[in-house]
Amino acid sequence: MRVKRWQRLMELFGVFFKIGLFTFGGGYAMISLIGHEVGERRRWIGEDELTEVFAIAESTPGPIAVNCATYVGYRREGVAGSLWATLGVVLPSFVIIYVISLFFEHFMAMTVVANAFRGIQVAVAFLILRAGLRLARKLPKGWFALGLCAVAAAVVLAVNAFGWRFSTIWLILCGGAAGLLAGRVAKLGKGGSR
Repeated sequence: MRVKRWQRLMELFGVFFKIGLFTFGGGYAMISLIGHEVGERRRWIGEDELTEVFAIAESTPGPIAVNCATYVGYRREGVAGSLWATLGVVLPSFVIIYVISLFFEHFMAMTVVANAFRGIQVAVAFLILRAGLRLARKLPKGWFALGLCAVAAAVVLAVNAFGWRFSTIWLILCGGAAGLLAGRVAKLGKGGSR
């Protein structure tokens, strides 16, 4: 029985190590791969719960990929699972950055590396777009969700177009506040108690 638990922990580590190793561009680029590996391929977490995990991981302190790995690991194997999954997703980046830092100036001067990074930027943009579309499909249907998305998109476009300094944390906080307010209004509209 202990061997089976050890195997499950190593599987968690391996899955998140692969996610950490083959995803460039940070946590947002990892969302697509996490969704594929954890939700579609292994079905460790259902699609609805996975969407909630992404929302919670984004709104809590720390990198989104680390938060997702910690949650999924805990959900599968408790504290030990969260430790192994988190180690798996962090270790590749740590090793790669450490090795690059030893040879950074020589590394970036290589034409092959500069060209590779240009290609990686395109792939990262696609991964982020794919993750965004996946999350958009899982949004609750209705005017409130559609309106909130439209407002958030307009704010992000305006901030980028005019070069304003604006933290996306405010969008997250405003979205949460709007959701609480909408829930309260809906409850009062149905004759709910205060």
